[in-house]
Amino acid sequence: MPLDNSKQEYKKAYKQRDAEYSLLDNSFDVLFPLLRSITGPGLEKSLQYFERFMPLQMVKVASGSTVFDWTVPKEWHLSKAILTGPNGEVIADVNINNLHVVNYSIAVDKVLSLAELQPHLHSLTQLSDAVPYVTSYYNPAWGFCITDNARRLLSEGEYHAQIESKFIDGGVPFSHCLVKGESEKEILLTSYLCHPSLANNELSGPLVLLGLYQRIKNWPKRRYSYRFLLNPETIGSLCFLDKYAVHLKNNLISGMILTCLGGDQEKIRIKHSRMNDGLFDRCARYLHKKDEIRSIPFCPTGGSDERQYCAPGFNFPILQVAKTFTSDYSGYHNSLDDKEFMSIASVQNSIDQIEHFLLTAEMCGHPINQSPFGEPQLGKRNLYPTMNSDYTRTKSSDEFRDNRQFLNALLIILNSSDGSSDLFQIAEKASCEVSMLFPIIKRLEEEGLIKYGVEVPSL
Repeated sequence: MPLDNSKQEYKKAYKQRDAEYSLLDNSFDVLFPLLRSITGPGLEKSLQYFERFMPLQMVKVASGSTVFDWTVPKEWHLSKAILTGPNGEVIADVNINNLHVVNYSIAVDKVLSLAELQPHLHSLTQLSDAVPYVTSYYNPAWGFCITDNARRLLSEGEYHAQIESKFIDGGVPFSHCLVKGESEKEILLTSYLCHPSLANNELSGPLVLLGLYQRIKNWPKRRYSYRFLLNPETIGSLCFLDKYAVHLKNNLISGMILTCLGGDQEKIRIKHSRMNDGLFDRCARYLHKKDEIRSIPFCPTGGSDERQYCAPGFNFPILQVAKTFTSDYSGYHNSLDDKEFMSIASVQNSIDQIEHFLLTAEMCGHPINQSPFGEPQLGKRNLYPTMNSDYTRTKSSDEFRDNRQFLNALLIILNSSDGSSDLFQIAEKASCEVSMLFPIIKRLEEEGLIKYGVEVPSL
């Protein structure tokens, strides 16, 4: 006996979710061991991995280029980083743990006393079993990172520090692609990819981006176009902005930075944009009020690439979306941030919540009345009673008696859809919950009376 439609749909959805989990899980295992930085082979190999599942195009901004107030650095290529002790024992080795070397270390081949070595060692006294993640991108330096327990056991004697690295003219890469929708107006979804061997603070964001791409490309309807972007943090977003700021000024609706989306927190947390009045800001306030998400105001003293997009010269409506953020867990920027802490199930849950956010935002933009010259004839579309009487004045159509709630909300939507009001504002005029307007919007779209992201028709 064949399955009924509901069982078939459930079985299909279960298989899709299982396949998504496997993709995310396998991707983590491939990406976690790669030695990434803001430039170089590990970063480019990581970006190329995502190209297997997303039609990303890589752009490289050349070393030495001026990008706003920054200079694009040379590429860092590391072939060896090992520290051995007085008896030849291995103290740190990048082949064992990518975090063992200070990221962007210059080359060194020295024999040092323990006292000479100490300024080049990094550990965490408060987390004695963790290896810290340390970088020195723009100031030439070298060093090794070890646990504080291991550091306390170091004895007097000679230590051999060997770091084989070189800096070459190359550039900073970023990769992006566009999934087209009904409108050329864009939503930007982006994450950074530069930290080596960190899970929640590094791979959760790109994995959520991958999951969202897989889902959004299969939506039956997209009102907006969606741009997906992966870049190294800070310098990568600045390189992207150097190339695409004008395009964003003309086309961007809203966007979000995806970071720290694993871990044990239940709800995603939205950090508002600096302008705090984009479509996503309004959507975040609505969902926060419904207790579906957490939200905090914009602040430039922490965070990630939203500090670039929300800088005064750009002031783009870009939010940061996180779940278990830097202050929420002890593994931030150290070896405790691993797959055990950042579960794939938590990443998948973040994808669910962000997809729900995006689908809500899709409905809540600025609808445009496509028949604005007078009131469109609703009766022929079964959206207005065809007979006028005391009885029909309680109906929204010939078949639908609801004290005209549907019809009244529909008339308010049509009259308010001149491009100046979003659905949140229209819901206030209609004195109703915004979600109550969703089926009306869908019906008006089916009838060709409403569109999103288009110009108001003119005579």
